[in-house]
Amino acid sequence: MTTPEERRQALTDILDQRILVLDGAMGTMLQQRNLTAADFGGPALEGCNEALLRTRPDVVLGIHRAYFAAGSDMVETDTFNCDRISLGDYGLEDAVYELNAAAARLARQAAEEFSTPSRPRFVAGSMGPTNKSITVVGGVTFPQLVEVYYERAKGLIDGGVDVLLLETCNDTRGAKAGLIAVDRLRRELGRPIPLMLSGTIESIGTMLAGQTADAFCASMMHADLLSIGLNCGTGPEFMTDHLRTLSDMFPGRVSC
Repeated sequence: MTTPEERRQALTDILDQRILVLDGAMGTMLQQRNLTAADFGGPALEGCNEALLRTRPDVVLGIHRAYFAAGSDMVETDTFNCDRISLGDYGLEDAVYELNAAAARLARQAAEEFSTPSRPRFVAGSMGPTNKSITVVGGVTFPQLVEVYYERAKGLIDGGVDVLLLETCNDTRGAKAGLIAVDRLRRELGRPIPLMLSGTIESIGTMLAGQTADAFCASMMHADLLSIGLNCGTGPEFMTDHLRTLSDMFPGRVSC
């Protein structure tokens, strides 16, 4: 078992040498398992992938192992919707910390199983945009989003992730709330927390809230980021120009 500091240094060293491969989608892999309502903990929880962290951790662990076996350097935790807002739809809003920490431990277990001295494996704590947005759908305030991101980030870090991945950002204001939450956690812990930031551009050429790739990048240039990039959205064919924009503007690493 290595320490967070050793893994953080190893991650930086490897990124200086080559491109790292992240895993693929968790949701579609879970769909292939043909799970029933009972697997999720009953009909009221069916479709809540995070509930599986309690009821079928073996399934989630198996997916992490499959991605590492396929060649991934890093896997994401099963926590895309593991926030107080999204879990509130299932009555699980008070289980945010518990589920994020559990997800991190599962992914960490798989990473340790596949790590070797010459090829360490890493864990990214997945943080999706929640199912509310300040600009797009409303129903949440900026201070509320900061608290939402802080709560989940703390669970992920305490559970053992190497990186936080703020992904599928559709509104720069929501992304900024996430940045503030992570900075708060960094100060409290007194140590660095690597942060990957990934937006999503729709077919109209902007994020859902209307920002273009260059506007998104300009709004985030001040942040202490391991990388900036794009995911989801329009797919590789229409993502290329937006990624080129980020690469031209951002002085650091780009993810896709």
